[in-house]
Amino acid sequence: MIQLSPNLVRLGAQASSKQKAIRQVAELLSQAGHTDPAYFQGMLAREEQANTYLGSGIAIPHGTPETRHLIQRTGVAVLQVPGGVDWGGDTVRLVVGIAAASDEHLDILRQLTRVLNDPALVKRLSTTGDPAEVVAALGGKAAPAALGGAAAPAALGGEAAPATPAPTPSDELLYTAQVTLPNPQGMHARPASRLAGLVRAQGGRLRLARESDSGQSADATRLMEVLGLGLKQGTVLTLSSDSEALLQAARDAIRAGLGDDLSAAAAPAAPQARREPTWVPAQVSATLEGVPAADGLVTGVTRQYRPQALEVRDEGGDDPAGQAAALDRALAAARAALDVTIADVQGRLGADKAAIFRAHQELLDDSGVLEDVAGLLLAGHGAAWAYRQVTDERIAALQKLDDPVLAGRAADLGDVQRRVLRALLGLGEEQPLDRGEPFILLAPDLTPSDTARLSLDTLLGFATEVGGPTSHTAIMARGLGVPAVVAAGAGLRDIPDGTPAILDGSSGRLYLRPSEADLHAAAEQRRRLEAGKQAAFAGRMQPGQTRDGTRVEVAANINRAADAGPALEHGAEGVGLMRTEFLYLESDHAPTEDEQEREYRAMAEVLAGRPLIIRTLDIGGDKAVPYLGLEQEDNSFLGIRGIRLCFERPDLFLPQLRAIARVAKDHPNVHVMFPMIATLADLRRARGMLEDVCRELDAPRIPVGVMIEVPSAALMARELVPEVDFFSVGTNDLTGYTLAMDRLHPVLARQADALHPAVLRLIAVTAEAAQAHGKWVGVCGGAAAEPAGALVLAGLGVRELSVSTPAVPAVKAALRRHDLTRLQEVARQALAQPDAAAVRALLEPLTEAEA
Repeated sequence: MIQLSPNLVRLGAQASSKQKAIRQVAELLSQAGHTDPAYFQGMLAREEQANTYLGSGIAIPHGTPETRHLIQRTGVAVLQVPGGVDWGGDTVRLVVGIAAASDEHLDILRQLTRVLNDPALVKRLSTTGDPAEVVAALGGKAAPAALGGAAAPAALGGEAAPATPAPTPSDELLYTAQVTLPNPQGMHARPASRLAGLVRAQGGRLRLARESDSGQSADATRLMEVLGLGLKQGTVLTLSSDSEALLQAARDAIRAGLGDDLSAAAAPAAPQARREPTWVPAQVSATLEGVPAADGLVTGVTRQYRPQALEVRDEGGDDPAGQAAALDRALAAARAALDVTIADVQGRLGADKAAIFRAHQELLDDSGVLEDVAGLLLAGHGAAWAYRQVTDERIAALQKLDDPVLAGRAADLGDVQRRVLRALLGLGEEQPLDRGEPFILLAPDLTPSDTARLSLDTLLGFATEVGGPTSHTAIMARGLGVPAVVAAGAGLRDIPDGTPAILDGSSGRLYLRPSEADLHAAAEQRRRLEAGKQAAFAGRMQPGQTRDGTRVEVAANINRAADAGPALEHGAEGVGLMRTEFLYLESDHAPTEDEQEREYRAMAEVLAGRPLIIRTLDIGGDKAVPYLGLEQEDNSFLGIRGIRLCFERPDLFLPQLRAIARVAKDHPNVHVMFPMIATLADLRRARGMLEDVCRELDAPRIPVGVMIEVPSAALMARELVPEVDFFSVGTNDLTGYTLAMDRLHPVLARQADALHPAVLRLIAVTAEAAQAHGKWVGVCGGAAAEPAGALVLAGLGVRELSVSTPAVPAVKAALRRHDLTRLQEVARQALAQPDAAAVRALLEPLTEAEA
C-alpha cells in the first residue's frame, strides 16, 4: 500500500483560484519525482471533464488517462488551504493531488471517504500545523473496507480479501521467462482465472506481455486485462515477476494448459458450417436456419424468453461512501449466488462446466474494473451507473477482438454485469426459466447463468438469435445434452408461444408448425438416432470393416501419450496420426531427443503392438512456433513448412528421427510419416536421412509413409509409391490447396468441402497407384471422421481412416452397414458430380440408412 510522505504535505498554503491550487499540488508531485511537470495540464484537463470535488471541503485533482504516461511513479500530495479556495461553487480546504497509473492510490481514497464521514476530523486536518496528523489520517495502514463501508469483503479492498497488489514497474520485476500458449481456444476466461488464482496463492506479482507487442501487457490478476490481450494458441508470452518461484510455477501452469484440454481441436475462425440434415419434415409453415451448437432432434412447443430490461439511473452520487458500500454488498451477493450455481452445475454437469462460473467469480474481483468504478464513484456517480459504464466498455472491447472464442467471452462479462446490477437495483436472483410443460426455448441470447437455470424436466432444447458454437452457453447446452441452435436471426422473436416446432441441433434448423405426420416421424427419427449412437458405442470394439468383411482399419488422431488410452477405449485400432508438433507448440523450447523418445515410447507401449504412425514435425502455415526464430513469410502456406522446414532445420529434424529410431528398436509397430511431400526428390531426401539415422543407431528398417496433402503429390503417386509403404491423405490441406480456399476463412470456409469431386479425384488417383503396387492408403483428415466421408473414401479404395477419438464408434458403425461393392459404385458416381453439394446428395441414402 502506498504511504503518504510528510514531505508531500504542504500546510498553511494560500491559493486565489482552483487552477493555482492545482498548480501547487502538481509541483509537490513533480518535485518529489512522481510526475513530469506537464502532468499539471492533465490535471486541469480532468477538471474540465468532471469536477473533482469530493465533499466536506476535500477535492482530489488528478490527471486524465491520456496523461498517465507522464507519471513516473504513483504518488499522492496534500495541499492544506486553511482560508479555502473556490472549487466551482464549493469551498475546498484540503487538496489531495493524485498521480496513479494503477490502483495503488485507492487506499488513500478509502481513507478519504472515512474522513468525509467525520466532520470533526475534516475540520482538524484543515487547520492542523502538524503534517504528521495528515499522514496519520490519510496514510495509515488500517484502511477501511471498500470505499468507506464497514464490512465489504471484496474487490474494493476490505479486510476479508485484500486488494490485489498494483502492477509493479517492469524494472522491479526482476525475473522473466517466455512460454508459448498451448490452449486450443487461447487464453479465455477459465484458464485466465486459474492463472490469477495461482498468482494470488503465491502472493507475488506477475505480468504477461506478447513477445511481438511493444508495451502491451497485463497484470495476471486482472482478468479483463488478460482477456483484452486476445492471446491465441501459439502466442509467445513474456512473463515478468518479482518472484522466481512464482515465475516458474506460472510458466509450468501455462505449459500444462491451466486446466484446458490441450488435445481438443482449436476453435474455428469462422462459424461452424451448417450440415445437411439427415431427415427433413415434409410439411411445415416455415424453416429458420442457424448454426449448430449441440446435436439432437426434439419436438415440442416454443416459449419466448425475454430477459427483464434493467433501468439504471445515475443516482446516489452525493454519497460515494454509501454507494461503494452498496456495490460491495452487491458483489458479495453475486459471489454467494455463484457459489450456489457452481455447486449445482458441478453436481449435474461436472467440474469442467462449473469452472465457467468460477471464472465468473474471478470477473467479479477484477481489480482493473473496480479501480475504474471507484474513480467514477468518487467523481460523483451512482454505483449501478458506474458499474454498468465500466463493464460496458470492457464488453465492447472484447467484442472487437478478431478471435471468435475470446470475443465470445463478452457474454460472460455481460452475465456477471447483470448479476451485480440486479443486486444493486434490489431485484434479487432471476427466477427459473423452465416452469410448466416441456418446451423449446427461444431467446435473443442466453447467458451461461440462464442456461444453468434450465432443467431437463421441462427444457427440450433452445434456439437463439445470436451467439456462436464456441460460446460458454453452447458448451453448457452440450453438457445438458439438449439440442441447441445459435445465430438463427431476428425471425425467432416473431414466433408466438405455444407454436408446435421441431428443433434439429445437428443441422441448425428450427421447423415451425409441422404436420402431425411430421411430428410422429421426428419422434421416430429421434429414437433411431439415439439407438444408433448406443449401438455404435456398444459395437466399438468390433473390427473396422464393411458388411461383406472388407477391412477398413479405424484409428485415432492423437497428440500425446496420455491420449492413447482413451482412444483404445473408444475402439481405435491404432494411432493413424501422432501429431509431433504439439510437443513443440506446448513447450517454450525445442523438445530434446530424450524428451521426444520418452513420449513416443510411452505411446508405443500403451498401444501394445497396434500401429503407431508418427508424423514428423509439421510446423509452418497455421502452426507457428515463435521461439524457433523462423522468418515471417507473406504466404506461409506456400513457404517453408512441413518437410521443407525439416530440411532447413536439421537441428530439429535429426534429433526427432533419432528419437523415433530408438523407440522402433523395441517396438516394431512404429511407422514414420513425412508431411508436405510435393516431389519425389522430397521423399528421397527425407527417407535417406531416416535411413542414415537407423544405420547410425543400428535400428531396424522403419515403415515409411508420406502425406498426400498437395495436388502434386497425388498426381505423382505412381512415382512415389514404389518408395513408400503407405500413403496417408490429409484432406484438410489437400482441400485447401486444390480449391485455393482457406478452411478457416470467414467467407470461404463453408465452400472448402473435402467431398468436392476435384478432391475426391485426387484421392482416387492416389488409391489406384497404391493398389497397383500392393500398398495401402489411409486418410487422416477431417473427411474421414464424417460418416458420409468415410463411406465414399472406402469406396475409393482407402483402407485406413484415422479420426478424432469420439468419432471412432460412429465411423465403424457406418462401415458395417454397407457392402464394399455398393460403396465402390457410389464412389464412381461421386467422381462425376459437378460439386460437393451434389456428392452429398448422392450420399444421403447411405447416411439415411445409418440413421
